[in-house]
Amino acid sequence: MQAELLRRWADLLTDYCLALQPGETVLISAETIAEPLVNAVAQAVIRKQCIPIVRLEIPGLTEYLINHGTNDQILAVPTASYAEAGSIDARIRILAETSIKQTADPKKQALFDKAREPLRRLSSRKKWVLTQYPTATYAELAGMNLDEYEAFVCSAMFLDQADPVAAWKELGVRQSRVIDLIKTASSVKLQSKGTDLTFDVSGRFWINSDGRRNMPSGEIFTGPVETSATGKLTCSQPVLRDGHLLEGITMIFEKGKVIEAKAKTGQDYLRAMIAMDEGAAFVGELGIGLNEGIDRFSGSILYDEKIGGTAHVALGSSYPETGGTNQSGLHWDFIIDMRAGGKILADNKVLCHNGEWVLD
Repeated sequence: MQAELLRRWADLLTDYCLALQPGETVLISAETIAEPLVNAVAQAVIRKQCIPIVRLEIPGLTEYLINHGTNDQILAVPTASYAEAGSIDARIRILAETSIKQTADPKKQALFDKAREPLRRLSSRKKWVLTQYPTATYAELAGMNLDEYEAFVCSAMFLDQADPVAAWKELGVRQSRVIDLIKTASSVKLQSKGTDLTFDVSGRFWINSDGRRNMPSGEIFTGPVETSATGKLTCSQPVLRDGHLLEGITMIFEKGKVIEAKAKTGQDYLRAMIAMDEGAAFVGELGIGLNEGIDRFSGSILYDEKIGGTAHVALGSSYPETGGTNQSGLHWDFIIDMRAGGKILADNKVLCHNGEWVLD
């Protein structure tokens, strides 16, 4: 990517997303392929008179540990990691996957993820933002060449606009109007091809995600009553997670819990994640995508769950600010396209049809 775009991206992360203050310590972590963005972010942190800590990871090394390490090695989380997470002021995590053919054992992957849940909880108490560097792997998954994918990424974050911060604030205002429509509802129903799913959201809070923690963002979300999800969910698009490509996902819920889960590709991984712990089979989040700058599926959850005209359901941990109480080592979003005949109903009233909201 061009140096100027990387600088604008880094400024967006450190200023708009994290609002860094002089003297703060900022942990920046990514795989080595994302070094150009890591460098730009570290420089932006320094310009903010803050202290950067850079952690670069070697692609494939975690997979090697999961496949070849003992259970004690897989479960071990160094004390130094807790000390670092507790002492920093902010964290910037940059995703940068380089393979869709990883072969990490799904059950061992679940052990690895579950063991790190206390560390993630500790880290979440500090300021944080998650973003994703454009790699050839992401571009291939999205059906684009790398130049096309980089342009897609810039559009999703409004970096192609004269004032990205103004664009994010404008989106935040629009999302607040959607929250005004739905915040008093007791129930929400999602209906689309292969999906008919109902949630109790009474007493829960809707959060306006306008780019402060995910970049890109562009969604509203809540934590449904933990035992309420009932019906069927179908994901029509492929998704990449932990290097595992999954296709044709369907799930059936009763009393908030997944009782049946299938995938045409990646079924062993899907079921291993759901069996990670007791909370992994329950819904922790109901979200609605509202970012019109993301206009197509790319196979990447961070982008796909924000597409304007989609909804998503996450298994696993809830966000406490929503009122949700589910706890798990898992948080995995499953996206439903509502743009072709789909409906979102609140207390049986249609608020969104074919991805279009009734805002007036």
